Amino acid sequence: MKRARPILENNSALRRVLSGFFAIAFAGVLLAALSNLARAQNAAQSSASTNGRAQIIELRIGDQIEPIMAEYVDSGLAEAARRHAALVLITMDTPGGLSTSMEDIIQHILDSPVPVVVYIYPAGARGASAGFFILESADVAAMAPGTHTGAASPLLAIGGVPLQVDDTLKKKILNDATAFLRSYSAKRGRNVQLAESAVTEGKAWTETEALDGQLVDLVAISPEDLLSHLDGRAIKRFDGSTTQLALRNPERVSLPMTFRQQFLSRIVQPDAFFILLIVGVLGLYAEFTHPGMVAPGVIGGISLVLALYAMHILPVEPAGIILIVLALGLFILEAKYTSHGVLAIGGIVSMLLGALMLVRSPLTHAGVSLGVAAGATLPFALITVLLMRLVLKSRSWKPVMGREQFVGNSAEVTVPLVKSADGESFQGMVRLNGELWRAVAPEAIPQGMHVRVTGFEGLTLHVVPAEHSVAGK
Repeated sequence: MKRARPILENNSALRRVLSGFFAIAFAGVLLAALSNLARAQNAAQSSASTNGRAQIIELRIGDQIEPIMAEYVDSGLAEAARRHAALVLITMDTPGGLSTSMEDIIQHILDSPVPVVVYIYPAGARGASAGFFILESADVAAMAPGTHTGAASPLLAIGGVPLQVDDTLKKKILNDATAFLRSYSAKRGRNVQLAESAVTEGKAWTETEALDGQLVDLVAISPEDLLSHLDGRAIKRFDGSTTQLALRNPERVSLPMTFRQQFLSRIVQPDAFFILLIVGVLGLYAEFTHPGMVAPGVIGGISLVLALYAMHILPVEPAGIILIVLALGLFILEAKYTSHGVLAIGGIVSMLLGALMLVRSPLTHAGVSLGVAAGATLPFALITVLLMRLVLKSRSWKPVMGREQFVGNSAEVTVPLVKSADGESFQGMVRLNGELWRAVAPEAIPQGMHVRVTGFEGLTLHVVPAEHSVAGK
């Protein structure tokens, strides 16, 4: 008896596929090993370089302070500690941001084993609101000529528009913010009373005013000038210890945001988050109400996933989400019922309020701007109502496929409809759309007459005289 050959010997295509798979897997493992080896060599070279020269890790806060920015700064501080760097230099130009992200950055600066310098740079830059809190937390606070800082009053705002609150709540917010500022600025040797006025009175200062008021330690025209001033300087750390900086001929290592961080930092902006949420809901709604369009479903699904990721990162207010969902329901009801615009107006107001309340931040006024909220709400309302009305209108449309399309059409009698053998109906033949059909009617109909189709059963049409159909309309 002849033995069957192994399946791999009989199927050369399968062997080629498996060979290719293993080759790709081996190449992947080899590349991963080489990548790990390269990283190890770079780390060794970095360590060797650090042994000979002081290493300075440079970070950049150049936008709003939000969770991804906090992640970037935190990872940079951790990398500096891993490399045993001599200094971390954070250049800053920010209008402020979320209080939760600000507090996270400050906590890591205070805990950093590597001294941290926060430098407002270049000329025209600012360290406002949350940026002022971060500036005061640094081991060394510095500013460039032509910069300013301060204006750190906590605000309860909707869309950037401050809200009026009662005195008790206002005092509570101010006391919490000033206590947080005092908790570390005093140990940094800063002018605590003057720093508190940035919170209680909203004061701001130029670089010379901040230096004279002991809010910053240095004014330097460039990072190189700043480092030359810091070389040999003894600084007092947050834990009370003293460190002398040795920064002669340092190795400066810039750590920019990764592509992932740059991409995610845009997503978690409150305005971008709101737009992604609206596009996601609208895309899925369009796909569900008009199946087969594909593109709205794909775009909506991706947008909604990104919005859910941002929702996980941002301090989202549940009331804002509920108001947006309520707005969608009101828009759908507007399309179904005649409310003379009352439901639509209610939906617009609900969505505007939901957008403006969507992101909360107790110490700063970051949130969805009023312009973006209004600019996204009105088109969303119009498109939702229009799509829903199209769906409702389509339910009354006459079918255009299958035998259902014949109902209501006119046909010509080719064989007279006469009484059948059972005597209960009249049967004959009719011509409909160029085709001959068996037909039954409740009465006799002569040849040449026109009839109207009222229904069908199998391959038999139910018809009535055309004039009966017209009279019944």
